[in-house]
Amino acid sequence: MKIIIAPQNFKGSLTAYDAAVAIEKGVLETCPDAQTILIPVADGGDGTLDALVTGTDGAIYECGVNDPLGREILANWGVMGDGVTAVIEMARASGLALLERAERDPFVTSTYGVGQLILEAINEGYKKIIIGLGGSATNDGGIGMAQCLGYRFIDEYGNPVMPTGKSLNAIKKIDLSNVDERIFETQFIGASDVTNMLCGEEGAAAIFGPQKGATEEGIKSLDNGLRNLAEIILRDLNIDVLTTVSSGAAGGLGAGILAFLKGELHSGIDMVAGTLGLENNIESSDLIITGEGQTDRSSIFDKGPVGVAKIGAKYGVPTVILTGSLGRGYRQVYRYGVTAVIPISDRPMRFEVSLQRTRQLLQSTAERVMRLLVLGENINRN
Repeated sequence: MKIIIAPQNFKGSLTAYDAAVAIEKGVLETCPDAQTILIPVADGGDGTLDALVTGTDGAIYECGVNDPLGREILANWGVMGDGVTAVIEMARASGLALLERAERDPFVTSTYGVGQLILEAINEGYKKIIIGLGGSATNDGGIGMAQCLGYRFIDEYGNPVMPTGKSLNAIKKIDLSNVDERIFETQFIGASDVTNMLCGEEGAAAIFGPQKGATEEGIKSLDNGLRNLAEIILRDLNIDVLTTVSSGAAGGLGAGILAFLKGELHSGIDMVAGTLGLENNIESSDLIITGEGQTDRSSIFDKGPVGVAKIGAKYGVPTVILTGSLGRGYRQVYRYGVTAVIPISDRPMRFEVSLQRTRQLLQSTAERVMRLLVLGENINRN
């Protein structure tokens, strides 16, 4: 039996690779003769850097950047095994995980650090840059990133605004006179883990603002600010970011990549799967085991496990998701090629305890899944 083991990371506990190793141990405990192929995946969110760089035998580097609140930190970026493609994970510089819960405020956070990572890659000579767009703490439409690259956003008094979500409504003009021209000689690809538009009921502020600390009133203000930015972009840069799928990714950084970097937006899981040759391996396999921290309705929107399952369905290969928890609407994943969703918890426990036990729980759940498969085979033979 050939089994593809392709989980994404379990945030706060295991990397995608460590999760894959734990699942493999459980599989081989029951089926020692199984052929297992480990392909850790990511969908543009957390783990994209590791999946694309480590998965292609590339190299990881480090540089100093500003975090979402402007504090100096060290952040990783990488180069894929092809030696020509740089990879940036925006969350390494501007991610929600970098802030304490009390610090979350999309009115004051900025993507400036993402711009610093881009400059580092450009200074090192790379002309193709992939930017993973998940896990952001920001809602600035990418103006922080753009300001770092030389853009200036001007208010009605002719003064530059602060590159934060709070300033979006004040922007009246975009000044390109000091933009680093090297960005227009560079190919930028945004790898998105969501398909949300920039504004509206399914937009960046409405859907992701609450987890970043926005109140109901704040969400309306942020949404209006992003809409104002989009109108200024259309007028000054002649680029329509309101109607593009995934423009709302990472608090509107997707729109920023389109407008300020003249880049493209792609499905993160499709990009990772293509890079790692996932489909070629799945085509000749018998079973796929994937996994994620929580499976819910949002899992159907270009998230890793469902993306893997879609490929499996194309070749009639069943997919099992091992999940940390089941959320509202999780059953919708069954419409996208998923055969079963199995929670890994084996008893009631505090969240902190579950994080500590994720490796053990994945291994034991994978073993149980394989025992059920063996049982099914025995029943069929009889």
